[in-house]
Amino acid sequence: EVQVVESGGGLVQAGGSLRLSCQASGVRIGDYAIGWFRQSPGKEPEAVSCISSLGGSQTYANSVKDRFTISFDNVKNTVYLQMNSLKPEDTVVYYCFADLLVGGSWSSYWGQGTQVTVAS
Repeated sequence: EVQVVESGGGLVQAGGSLRLSCQASGVRIGDYAIGWFRQSPGKEPEAVSCISSLGGSQTYANSVKDRFTISFDNVKNTVYLQMNSLKPEDTVVYYCFADLLVGGSWSSYWGQGTQVTVAS
């Protein structure tokens, strides 16, 4: 059974840093696109960042560009989102998603969400 588990959220002061982790277990990953969405209550989900094995691309929302960095550890099957210079408006639940090529077909998986709170 494939599981996607997030960790690393918490409370931090404005200007501080947090690192989110998203580990995919129970699967041997071939190609992938793994990243993060975030969603505030009553608002549309925002795509924060994504890293893909297809061309090795990394993408970022304009709101986090130059502050957040995404990376992938292929030994641990874990994606990291390093978040620096955090702002109160970054306060929201972050969800990891993983689109994985497994056994010749693509499947999508979601984590349970992790809360990030940035105090002003």
